[in-house]
Amino acid sequence: MLTDNPELFRGLNYPWGRKVNPTPGVPEKIADGVYWLRIPMPISLDHINIWLLEDDDGWTVVDTCLNLPNAREIWEQVFSEFMQGKPVQRVICTHLHPDHVGLAGWITKRFSCQLWMSREEFLMCRAMAGDTGRDAPEVAIRFYQAAGYNEEQLDKYRKKFGGFGRAISTLPDSFRRLVEGETIRVNNRYWQVVIGAGHSPEHVSLYCPALKLLISGDQVLPKITPNVSVFPTEPEGDPLKEWLRSNGRIRDRLPDDVLVLPAHEAPFYGLHVRLTQVIEGHETDLDNLFNHLEEPKRAIDCFPALFKREIDDSVIGMATGETLAHLNCLMGRRRVLCRQDENGVNWYEQKPDVCDFT
Repeated sequence: MLTDNPELFRGLNYPWGRKVNPTPGVPEKIADGVYWLRIPMPISLDHINIWLLEDDDGWTVVDTCLNLPNAREIWEQVFSEFMQGKPVQRVICTHLHPDHVGLAGWITKRFSCQLWMSREEFLMCRAMAGDTGRDAPEVAIRFYQAAGYNEEQLDKYRKKFGGFGRAISTLPDSFRRLVEGETIRVNNRYWQVVIGAGHSPEHVSLYCPALKLLISGDQVLPKITPNVSVFPTEPEGDPLKEWLRSNGRIRDRLPDDVLVLPAHEAPFYGLHVRLTQVIEGHETDLDNLFNHLEEPKRAIDCFPALFKREIDDSVIGMATGETLAHLNCLMGRRRVLCRQDENGVNWYEQKPDVCDFT
């Protein structure tokens, strides 16, 4: 329920309060024709926010939750009670991660409607789902060996490989592509597609000027900073550069007075402040990492420069990807060098200044 006294914290304004916990499965009205549905998840990030857009003859669903029995039960209740017999006309997924796309195939099949995504997100999601049941490829093993993994850590990676497809229902064989700048008409209002990159390849956010709302997915979150990682599929990629550029572009393009509807945590005002915090936070991390590399280090030796918690095997994959994203960004800026030893391990160090006065 909307509070009478919005909570202010770290430059952001939370109209519903910063730690609001809506009743699972009970949509709450945000604006005319816009509803907030929270579905719990049994993982460290223990919920996802779903956004329901009502139209004259049906509903648009934005994001879906993991492919879980309890999530399907919540959806069935929403379909039968809240939606009052009107069908889902389209499912929009902001990006490919399982908590967002996990039930997209199930919902689109149930209502014979289309899945709307950006092209890179859809195709990458299909490719990753296709790895289910495969052995970890040798190129991926070499990738994590280069980062400094020991044999026990490599074995754990092998056992976890291919789990992506088990977290999502089967995607449809076709989709409706979303592109930067296009508009979607819902309930006689236009929602503009805003594309970001870095956390995922081609992340979709939706901006409604009439309602002054931004459905931000994971592109803009009020408290946590989304993971930005390098993966074995593109070991020399620079997703952090893409992340910083896209956040700066969104800050320049959108007004500051929008209510941000994030995929996790609570709705808030303060879009420009939050984007600035994220950009400046990564720039500080890059400087800290550069200073950490006075002596050559492996990727796994760089965790203390970026993370305030101890990195155990439950999160080492995400920590490694994030660290490599920062290292690749520093190399792209010509601040860091990488050399590989005879064992295939990469060692990173500051690039020495070269001054030639001859």
